[in-house]
Amino acid sequence: MGSNTYYITTPIYYVNDMPHIGHIYTTVMADVFARYQRLQGCNVRFLTGTDEHGQKIEKSAAATGLEPIALADRVVERYRHLWHVLNISNDDFIRTSQPRHKAGVAEIIKRIQAAGDIYKAEYEGWYCAGAEAFVPDSQVEDGRDTESGYPVERLAEPSYFFKLSAYQDRLLQWYEDNPDCIKPASRYNEVVSFVKGGLRDLSISRTSVRWGVAFPDDPEHVVYVWLDALTNYISALGYGSEDPSNYERFWPAQVHLVGKDILRFHCVYWPAFLMSANLPLPKTIVGHGWWMKDDAKMSKSLGNVVRPDYLIDRFGADALRYFLAREMAFGQDASFSDVAFLDRFNADLANALGNTASRAVSMTARFLDGTVPAGGDSGSIPEAAATAVSRYRSHMDAMEPHRAIEAAWQLLSAINGFIQDRQPWTLAKAGEAGRSGLESTLYASLEGLRIASILVEPFMPETAAALRAQIGATDLPVDLEKATSWGLLRSGGRTGQAAPLFPRVDVKECMKELAMRDEKTADAQAGDSDKIAAAQKSDLITIDEFAKVKLVVGVVKQAERVPKSKKLVRILVDLAEPELRQIVAGIGEKYAPEDLVGRRIVVVANLQPAKLMGVESRGMLLAASLDGSPDLLSPDGEVPPGTGVR
Repeated sequence: MGSNTYYITTPIYYVNDMPHIGHIYTTVMADVFARYQRLQGCNVRFLTGTDEHGQKIEKSAAATGLEPIALADRVVERYRHLWHVLNISNDDFIRTSQPRHKAGVAEIIKRIQAAGDIYKAEYEGWYCAGAEAFVPDSQVEDGRDTESGYPVERLAEPSYFFKLSAYQDRLLQWYEDNPDCIKPASRYNEVVSFVKGGLRDLSISRTSVRWGVAFPDDPEHVVYVWLDALTNYISALGYGSEDPSNYERFWPAQVHLVGKDILRFHCVYWPAFLMSANLPLPKTIVGHGWWMKDDAKMSKSLGNVVRPDYLIDRFGADALRYFLAREMAFGQDASFSDVAFLDRFNADLANALGNTASRAVSMTARFLDGTVPAGGDSGSIPEAAATAVSRYRSHMDAMEPHRAIEAAWQLLSAINGFIQDRQPWTLAKAGEAGRSGLESTLYASLEGLRIASILVEPFMPETAAALRAQIGATDLPVDLEKATSWGLLRSGGRTGQAAPLFPRVDVKECMKELAMRDEKTADAQAGDSDKIAAAQKSDLITIDEFAKVKLVVGVVKQAERVPKSKKLVRILVDLAEPELRQIVAGIGEKYAPEDLVGRRIVVVANLQPAKLMGVESRGMLLAASLDGSPDLLSPDGEVPPGTGVR
């Protein structure tokens, strides 16, 4: 690895669902750190990509009638498009279905085999398809993994095993010798405690799954998903290929950035694989927190994910990037809220940034004909800028981006206060007597904004460029060494047009817009008893048409009201599937959520998913309707979940 290189990675994302805010956060934050390192002159390699193998993808593809690669191609294009819209500056995009990746997997397995750390045996135990992981008996209760909540199944099949247990002491020694290898400290302590509790050998192949990388010299076996997936970090660099120059240049990675739910795989399995293969270990693995919605982790199964499209279309990519970086204390959990987003937009972007820039540029145009004046008495702004840069760098180096961006906003606050104190509009009225003070005030404000634009750059690249265009600094350097020196803005240059960077929004009107959008979605989709009643009035259908409807018995496991709705209830139903099915139904005026738990119901199980009030529904309850009041249909007796209704 070169002395001036910086390699940062995101996890590779499953292609069994479209990207949401959780995926975006990880990728945006990796982009922020990559851009920050480029500002310091580093040769950066930034990798993201998709995980396209395993049982979940195989099942998701089958459910949609597609081949796994066709499903992967469809979702990958969505990721690529979204990363383009969000200005993600990744240098590479790895797909585990690519030949270069398969070559890397084959090579690392050969090295692990050569070390004597792989053996073949019979595997019998619990497998959690939802988490793509094998779980111990102690972690299984009522047919579910107690950590993830997903159903488990008992597997018995031949498998290749990795001698993970042989690396317990070496891993603990690595943690002790490298206390910064896992961040934050709370995650470090979790991993150390887990490894001290003892490690079991790891099954690394499956014969019951066909969609994956064939095991070297034994094509009846497919490589277990985590050994396959984790190898992407080096296969993308050319490891195992005829040209390993990027691997030699950039490995080991400075940062693997992941969500805390997959931290163990990265901090236990991955370093053990590398140790066995006699390859260098990554420098730091960072496990950030979860974005919460409705007091629960965002996930596809819960249906509480926030999709990015509306926010980006309505407010712009930089507004979303800023909110994600500023709202979450890096490493901790945070809650996504429409109100919090709008408050940040108005207070931080429209006011603190946009208004400050608009005041300085507008007054330069009005009082100085848009000409950048000569410097002079700049008051406290040079010191404020130097302090902001110092704090910013310190926080970014400590991987505290939320604190770094606060430092930039402290500089904006100082500039705005400086303008208010000096009152250039009053100085302009004083004619020649106030000319010197007017020019020095506006120069200091513009120059302070130029430096602020450098600090904003990693977080909001489009906004930073627009700000420099307004103050007449498009031809000046953009880096943290030269560009943050005071006085680079040249006297005599021309400012641009003072267009609002972020026009202020009416929060109440915007919330109404959001509510109307959700209501329209709810009205347009089937899912409540009114829709069922309407369907009962439709024309006659044939027996073949009726046969297309899949009716099954389900048991309600969880139920809660959908926020801001009197009618809608979100329930999780056991249909004897690998995961609980989420359904949203308009029964809240008749049934209390707590009265639904344990109840047997009849579900239309093959209905296309729909969103009601922003919550995804994957089915419909059957209910009779008298005067608009629903009465749920239930089978007599203890009919098992998943039983067909005929």
